Amino acid sequence: MASLQATGISLYIHVPFCQTKCPYCDFNTYQGIEGLMGPFVDALEAEIAAWGRALGGPPVNTVFFGGGTPSYLPDGDLGQIMEAVGEAFDLRGDAEVTVEANPGDLTPDKAASLLRQGINRISVGVQSLDNDLLNLLGRRHDADGALAAYRTVKAAGFENVNLDLIYGLPRQSLEQWQDTLLRLADQGPEHISLYALTVEEGTPLHRWVERGEVPHPDTDLAADMYHHARELLGERGYHHYEISNWYRPGPASQPDLASTTDLASRHNLAYWRNLPYLGVGPGAHSSLGGYRFWDMDPPRGYVAAAREWASGVDGPVAEITGEWLGSVGPVGGYEAIDLDLAAAETMFLGLRLLDGLDLREASDRMGIDLATRYESEISELLELGLLVKRDTVIRLHESAYLIANQVFTRFLD
Repeated sequence: MASLQATGISLYIHVPFCQTKCPYCDFNTYQGIEGLMGPFVDALEAEIAAWGRALGGPPVNTVFFGGGTPSYLPDGDLGQIMEAVGEAFDLRGDAEVTVEANPGDLTPDKAASLLRQGINRISVGVQSLDNDLLNLLGRRHDADGALAAYRTVKAAGFENVNLDLIYGLPRQSLEQWQDTLLRLADQGPEHISLYALTVEEGTPLHRWVERGEVPHPDTDLAADMYHHARELLGERGYHHYEISNWYRPGPASQPDLASTTDLASRHNLAYWRNLPYLGVGPGAHSSLGGYRFWDMDPPRGYVAAAREWASGVDGPVAEITGEWLGSVGPVGGYEAIDLDLAAAETMFLGLRLLDGLDLREASDRMGIDLATRYESEISELLELGLLVKRDTVIRLHESAYLIANQVFTRFLD
């Protein structure tokens, strides 16, 4: 675990509760189980403490509360969880701490409370500023409520706010999208995430589409929406740093996206750079010590397993192995990440960053010459015009942004 002491980790905390579950959502989230919130927080704190002991309390660079709806937890719970993180790990003083929030939860008192509880970045699920589309998505807020929520968190003192939007929705016109995006950009948030709708099997939206009650999303129209977003946000001074993400550079912005003076999502950058991360909570995923593993999904089963396992962890584990992970109560499954898979993932995750992947830096970090290992794949993609190369940095060509998976699969093959 010495390497974790040097690099630190990112910590993802999954909160599975929602007041209402949106019909397009296939995440591990539940409504109507509020009675489990107290036991869940207790079990989560126990799991965090146990992992801190097992890993030797390495530095934590970023914390991300996802869900679900973390802002739906009773007031004070997030601060209590953050105290557990600080006791179990070496929480860096400049750690980025993000919470996902529903606009309807963000009253002035709630926003001020989140700041007091150690949250310094907030991600608001706006999704649309068209009320008919918000109704289709099953959202609890309307357009005015979403904009009011943004103004509320800014007035409370949040200096790093992300706003999420979904495009390519059934019945969404280009004019609706342009209006939503313009109104959102007029607010000047520090960070914007735009996601194309995916109709996931098993969701109510999928059933509606299959029965013909809702039209299939138009992929060509979604592409037009994406191109319009790139143009508008570029004009507004936003830096398009990842396929689906933009940030507004601060006055002291530096080229290095890891710089704290920039407002790129440092937590997500850890994923895209294939750095170590730990996930706690039902269904949360981790990548540590040459393994990818994930906690069991059912919240009630997770609560019981996390409590039981945590009570038996009394010190650092010498090495993460499959056999050891099999004894970790809340872990629902795992897989070994060999050098081939780690190299491939470093390539295609890194290429999601539009400023590119520095092959020299990534090779030093991996201990393998990626330029040589993937020489034929890189040459072919350069010839096809899907990649661009400058010195030791390769990046996606702009024409490949919407077909990036065709690039990524070359490295997996």
